[in-house]
Amino acid sequence: MEHLLRSIMLVDDSQDVRELARISLEQVGGFTVYICDSGESALKLAETVTPDLLLLDVMMPEMDGPELLQALKQRDNFAAVPVVFLTAIEDKSELEAFKPLGVVAVIGKPFNPVSLPDRIREVWQATQKN
Repeated sequence: MEHLLRSIMLVDDSQDVRELARISLEQVGGFTVYICDSGESALKLAETVTPDLLLLDVMMPEMDGPELLQALKQRDNFAAVPVVFLTAIEDKSELEAFKPLGVVAVIGKPFNPVSLPDRIREVWQATQKN
């Protein structure tokens, strides 16, 4: 039976990105969105919440997206949670380096807030076929 995508944890240090993505994902997509402004706040929230999908900024101060991903994947309840990176990085070799970390997709910044929920659903559907 297919698991439905209902909740997303968004971690980004940019207030503008967080707000735009939250509005897009909640109001256009109908998702429950848990917002974190840092890796540290995400780890704290992860003690009480397990989202269906993680949407992580790659470049953040103190703890970047890959470091946060590794910390979250050590928790049993996050081991199978699909991860999408949100990044302004366009270097293909850097993007390829994310795949071994368990990242299922990369969405570029700036993103289109109207199509973001559909893109997230596409990624989700692809992860459910395995």
